[in-house]
Amino acid sequence: MELLGKLDGEGVVLLDVRSTDEYRQGHLPQAVSLPFAELVGRLEELPRTGTIVAYCRGPFCVFADESVQLLTAHGYGAVRLEEGFPDWKYRGLPYEMAK
Repeated sequence: MELLGKLDGEGVVLLDVRSTDEYRQGHLPQAVSLPFAELVGRLEELPRTGTIVAYCRGPFCVFADESVQLLTAHGYGAVRLEEGFPDWKYRGLPYEMAK
């Protein structure tokens, strides 16, 4: 998948905005867990340059949309990944489990 190739050095951060418990049960490769409820208080943990790709449970999950709005309002480059973790896993794409 094109996204996986971009994660290797092109200034792309994959941001999982689901709950920590959901992240631990499985997430996209190299994704950073930052639940939407904590995002405002932890913005300084994210890089100001590059692109942040936010995702959550799928196309109807509002956390990714709201995260992109919040990030762009604070000057970050952010986009939404339309598919969520369940879609990713269903398609047989690689994923990781939290340790």
